[in-house]
Amino acid sequence: MTSAQTRPDPADGPNGPSIAPPARGPVPTSGGLASLRRFAVLLRPIGARLVLGLLCAIAASLAALAIPQLLALLINESFVPGVGIGVVLVAAGAVAGLGVVEAGLLVLRRLFSVDPSTRIEQAMRVRLFSSLQRLPIAFHDRWESGQLLSRAMTDLGLIRRWVAFGVIMLVADVVMIGVGLALMWRSHWLLALVYSLGAIPLIALVAHFSVRFQRLSRLGQDQAGDLATNVEQAVHGIRVLKAFGRAEHALDRFTGLAAGVRDTEVRRGRLVATFDSVIALLPELALGAALLVGLRLVVDGGMSIGELSAFFATAMLLSIPVTMLGQMIGAAIAAVTALDRHFEVVIDDASAAERAADPAIDERSVIDPADGLRLEPAAVRGRLDFDGVRFAYPDADAGDEVLRGATLRVEPGETMALVGVTGSGKSTMLQLVPRLYDPTAGAVRIDGHDVRAIALDDLRRIVAIAFEDATLFSGSVRDNVLLGADDLAPDDAEELLRVALDTADAGFADQLPEGLSTRIGEEGLSLSGGQRQRLALARAIAARPRVLLLDDPLSALDTATEERVTGRLRDVLRGTTTLVVAHRTSTVALADRVALLDDGEVVAVGTHAELMARDPRYRFVMADLQAERLDLERLADETGPIALGELLDARLADGADADDGDADDRRAAADRTAVDRAAAAADPRQADEAGPAHPAADRREEERP
Repeated sequence: MTSAQTRPDPADGPNGPSIAPPARGPVPTSGGLASLRRFAVLLRPIGARLVLGLLCAIAASLAALAIPQLLALLINESFVPGVGIGVVLVAAGAVAGLGVVEAGLLVLRRLFSVDPSTRIEQAMRVRLFSSLQRLPIAFHDRWESGQLLSRAMTDLGLIRRWVAFGVIMLVADVVMIGVGLALMWRSHWLLALVYSLGAIPLIALVAHFSVRFQRLSRLGQDQAGDLATNVEQAVHGIRVLKAFGRAEHALDRFTGLAAGVRDTEVRRGRLVATFDSVIALLPELALGAALLVGLRLVVDGGMSIGELSAFFATAMLLSIPVTMLGQMIGAAIAAVTALDRHFEVVIDDASAAERAADPAIDERSVIDPADGLRLEPAAVRGRLDFDGVRFAYPDADAGDEVLRGATLRVEPGETMALVGVTGSGKSTMLQLVPRLYDPTAGAVRIDGHDVRAIALDDLRRIVAIAFEDATLFSGSVRDNVLLGADDLAPDDAEELLRVALDTADAGFADQLPEGLSTRIGEEGLSLSGGQRQRLALARAIAARPRVLLLDDPLSALDTATEERVTGRLRDVLRGTTTLVVAHRTSTVALADRVALLDDGEVVAVGTHAELMARDPRYRFVMADLQAERLDLERLADETGPIALGELLDARLADGADADDGDADDRRAAADRTAVDRAAAAADPRQADEAGPAHPAADRREEERP
């Protein structure tokens, strides 16, 4: 059953979930320096080792630059008459020693940087997953799982490589270029000036490259996330794709997305290739010009052959970091882009104050209070109050509210049923209690405490919920059912497991190939819908909550199974405050009292008998429930959620060609008659009191196919 409360993906098509490129997450509001500042905080624990790795890389670069200076000394001394072989051997040994030192420093650089970079990657991955757990449902409504997966895997891999290699080598290369240029100026200022002139165009080139590469990097990373989302949706919806013969269509969609990723990577590769070719060409041209000038200086006696050799040896050493500069800048840009994407979805202390001060960030509104009220489950009585609750989903239009001032009290240990037509706000009310969403106005209270003031961990130990659309995890039956039961001895856990399964009539689990240890597959797709619902209900029962929320958890069960589960729930729910969304009269029978929702408001509360006797809207709803909901849901799907009064008018309006007074009289008579007939359908004992049907209503019944 699809309702407004379940928030279906607007991209879903009639054949199941769409695998078209999904809308991406919110556009980042900050990045670059802000992300680097937040990242610097995470680097503090490993900062010392990274600095040591950086110092080793710089020392290795300086050792490499010292070799040309020794070569200059060797050349100048070798051409002096009468020089001994000892000078040559000393110079050669010094060069070899510097080579060994450089190699050793490079090894130390890796040892100092690789281990801490992998640790920071692990820590960031854990923080990301923790943030995804803490972010409210409104956030996950807007973000695709593929986008989140790419941030957890691909982006963090880029960041790790940048920390371990990219940032260290970028700094070391810049230092090497700076020191090398200084040595070249020391050799001869004119040659250094000629060589340096080749670097001037590089400044503008780097600026242009950075902007374009950052744009392509972000596009490529987002497209990779879309591709991952597409794969996940296609795999999860494989039954639908096969059943409707849409495999080729899915392949075409995937091919298009994969081609988009390829095109972006090719554009990025061409950009890097162009930049690298230019950045390699300009220094070589400058070096060629410097060679002509240098040879003339040697001929004129302006510099020695050793100085010229040292100059060009230094220039050749600098050619490597200069050529690599494009790759290092590209890696830095990709890493900063990955940091921006990472911090878009990560909650930390540095951004909590900004989020709390920004009312426009709806998806981040559910924040654990800093000094949240701590509640022990044993001390909670379980009184549940909805006080003038209003709620609109973050992506809703202005004034489009699901709840419009709903007020309701459920007494401790009471079982309250929520009934109403599709879209009246039943499921939404349930989701406000454990703060899956927060109300836009009003308050939800447990024992008089606003749920927003209670520490989230305590609140969600007190409250358990079973959804109509049961979600199970890829694990054993035991692990799924005991998901919310903590700190239990093995014997107690097994006893609780057995009670929960028996209550939910989930004895089928014992007949699975490995009994309760059977792995049920991703999302429980190896089970039927009714089996998944029963395990989800058992999971909610096993959590031993003080407040239990049941969102029509028996909708997939047959009548006989539902009766067994309902009977067992009566015993188990004694002392537990229970709010249950009901779409069947048998579920309503489970409740002590019933609340009727109409267009986002609680319009009537009482026992089933009381409401049947006094409220025509309730009798109208119950009549449809008794008749398997007839076509109300189909009508709601076609016309959108509308109030019960509008539904009654739409069905019972008559006499459009008559004068206004007669039409009003007939409508009122038709309303009374139809309501009484609906009540009779729900309770045959009232049939005699319903009176004769209105002729127009009889005509419509006869004309109905």
